[in-house]
Amino acid sequence: MKLALRSVSFCLIFIIFIFLAIWLAAVPAMAQEGPLETTPPKDTMPEEIIKRFAAKEKEFKEARDKYTFRQDVKVQTVDGDTVDGEYREVFDVIFDGKGKRIENVVFAPQSNLTKIFMSQEDFEDIRHRLPFVLTSDELGEYTILYVGQQQEDDLHCFVFDIAPKAIEGKKRYFQGRVWVDDKDFQIVKTYGKTVPDIRKKHGNDENLFPKFTTWRQQIDGQYWFPVFTKADDELHFKTGDVHIKEIVKYEDYKRFGSNVKVLYEGKELPQGEKKPGTPEQKKPQ
Repeated sequence: MKLALRSVSFCLIFIIFIFLAIWLAAVPAMAQEGPLETTPPKDTMPEEIIKRFAAKEKEFKEARDKYTFRQDVKVQTVDGDTVDGEYREVFDVIFDGKGKRIENVVFAPQSNLTKIFMSQEDFEDIRHRLPFVLTSDELGEYTILYVGQQQEDDLHCFVFDIAPKAIEGKKRYFQGRVWVDDKDFQIVKTYGKTVPDIRKKHGNDENLFPKFTTWRQQIDGQYWFPVFTKADDELHFKTGDVHIKEIVKYEDYKRFGSNVKVLYEGKELPQGEKKPGTPEQKKPQ
């Protein structure tokens, strides 16, 4: 988010991995979240878990690109308990008559944000980086550290901290923590932020981004798709702090067309067939 009435500009990008541990200590605890156990995994190595979940993430990314869904976005600025500005957008991700993936906006009232305005990076984050995906093609860009195991609802998860090894040009990254289900080896929860924040060396032009949590839910019995993102953070601009709240809902997932292939452990499953015996993570209220 940027301060209102400021133009977009880019500055020299700096690496912020060194303070990752400081704000990761503030990972929000949900009602059904167990304590973090720092014991090593049994009968496997962290490197093998990383390799397996990154391969599953690549399958998940390809599968989700063949689904339609609705995305409901709400961004608010808050003063105490009072909402003093809001941006709303609801759009459907669908396919046109030629099978091309497009967006159809169904609700977009005039924004009344005054303390900040939505930047192009914010819009790109909402569509591509809040539902963070780490595939095998991207592993080399990140430092990944095993930190332990933790219960999330009915799921037992391996927990990893992730940060970019370097910031390349204007490319944007994820920095934070992921929870990987120990049965399906898929990411089921993400906590962190998009980086880097963009600050102009001289002047007050700044583009800052809140920490967020994204929860996933199993869809069609195969893949854990993002269903809910929440952010509640203070953005520390040079001219003062701004309290941001953000809710993104991903709803009504449906596979498009009869030629969609959904894979499980590298094998195609017939349409409508579900992998039995996997508990479903509860959706936050």
